[in-house]
Amino acid sequence: MLTPQRERYLLLTLAGIQFSHILDFMIMMPLGPILMAAFGIGTHEFGLLVASYSFSAALSGLLAATFVDRFERKRFLLSMFALFGLATLACGLAPGYATLLVARGLAGVFGGVMGAMVQTMIGDVIPFSRRAKAGGIVSAAFSLSTVAGVPLSLWLANHLGWRAPFILIAAFTVLFIIVGLRVLPELRHHISTEKRAHPFSAMFAVLRDANHLRALLFSALIIFSGFTVIPYITVYAVRNVGISQHDIPFVYLAGGAATLITARLIGHWADLHGKIKIYRLVATAALLPLLVITQIGVVPLWLWLICTTTFFVLVSGRMIPAMAIITSAAQPKLRGTFMSLNATIQSLAMGLATTLGGFIITQNSMGQIAGYGTAGYIAITANLLAIAFVARILMHDQHASAPDSALK
Repeated sequence: MLTPQRERYLLLTLAGIQFSHILDFMIMMPLGPILMAAFGIGTHEFGLLVASYSFSAALSGLLAATFVDRFERKRFLLSMFALFGLATLACGLAPGYATLLVARGLAGVFGGVMGAMVQTMIGDVIPFSRRAKAGGIVSAAFSLSTVAGVPLSLWLANHLGWRAPFILIAAFTVLFIIVGLRVLPELRHHISTEKRAHPFSAMFAVLRDANHLRALLFSALIIFSGFTVIPYITVYAVRNVGISQHDIPFVYLAGGAATLITARLIGHWADLHGKIKIYRLVATAALLPLLVITQIGVVPLWLWLICTTTFFVLVSGRMIPAMAIITSAAQPKLRGTFMSLNATIQSLAMGLATTLGGFIITQNSMGQIAGYGTAGYIAITANLLAIAFVARILMHDQHASAPDSALK
C-alpha cells in the first residue's frame, strides 16, 4: 500500500510515460498534410503510415501476453520505454517513406506493450474505488500532449522540418526513464511460483473467461468508433473546412486545454456515480461531435474550434470510465496478460479502422476529401454498439462500487 504522496508521484510518472507514448502516436495525424506533401503520397499511403504503428502494436501485445506476467512490472515497463525511444529516434532519422514506415512499425512494437503496462500498474496499485480518478490523472497525458506536445511539435515541424518532433519525443523518453527509475515501485506480487505448462497458458486462461472476451470486444468497439475518423481530422480540416496548416496547433491547444480539466472531472464522476452510468452518458453525448465533425463544410476557425474541442472532450472522455471498467474485468492474477491482450485488440481495431478509413476516404481532382461522412456513420454505429454492450461486463473488484452493481 502506497502513501498518498507516493501514489501521486507514481501516477504522475506513469502520466509522463503515457505522454511520450501518446504524443508519438498523435503527432502523425496533424503531420498528415506535411508528410503527404513531403513524400508525394495520398490518403491510402498516409493511412498505412498511421496503421503500421497499430498493427505492430497488436502483434507485440499478443506476444507479450505470453510472458508479461512473469516479469517484475517496473523493469519491464522501463525496458520497453527505452526501446520505444530508440525506435522513435529512428523515425526522426528515416531518409524516406519506406524507412519511416518500418520505423513507425518498430515504435508500435514497443509502444503497444508499454501502454498496456501503464494500465496494468494502475490496476495493480490503485484500489477500485479510486481507479477511474487515477485513470483520469494518467489520461491527462492525452490532454497535455494535445495542449502542449502537439502544438510544440507542429511548431518545430513548421520551422525545422517534420523530423524535429520525433527527436523531441526521444528526448522526453530519456527524461522520464530517469524519473521512473527513482519513483516507480517494484511490483512482484503477480509472479507465480507455480510452473506453467507452456508459454501460452496465461493467454489461454484469459481467453477461456467469457467475461474477459466481452471486455475485449467492448474495448475494440470503442477504439474502432474513434479511429475511423480521428486520423483524418487534420487533412479534412485543411482540405475541406478551409483551416490553414499554421492554425492547426490551435485545434490541439483548445482541445487539450479543455480535456485537461474534463478528464479529471469525468474520472471523479465515474467513481462517485458509477463507471457504467458515466460511460453511457459521455459516450452518448459523443455521438453529436462524431456526426458534426465528419459532415461540416467550410466554416470559420472559431466554429471549427468549438466542434473539435467538443469532439476531444467527449470522444476521449468516454475512455476514462471505459478503461476502469476494462481493467477491472480482469482476474487480478491475470491482469498483465489480459491488458496485453487488450492492447493487442485495441491496436488491431485502431489499425483496421484507420485502414478502412483510408480506403473509404478519397481525394477528388480539387484535392478535397470525399467519403469522410461515411466514415462518421461507421464510427457512430460502433459507438452505439459499445453503449449497448457495456452492461454485460462484470467487474471482478467492484464490491466497493455500489453504483455500478446497481446497473447490472
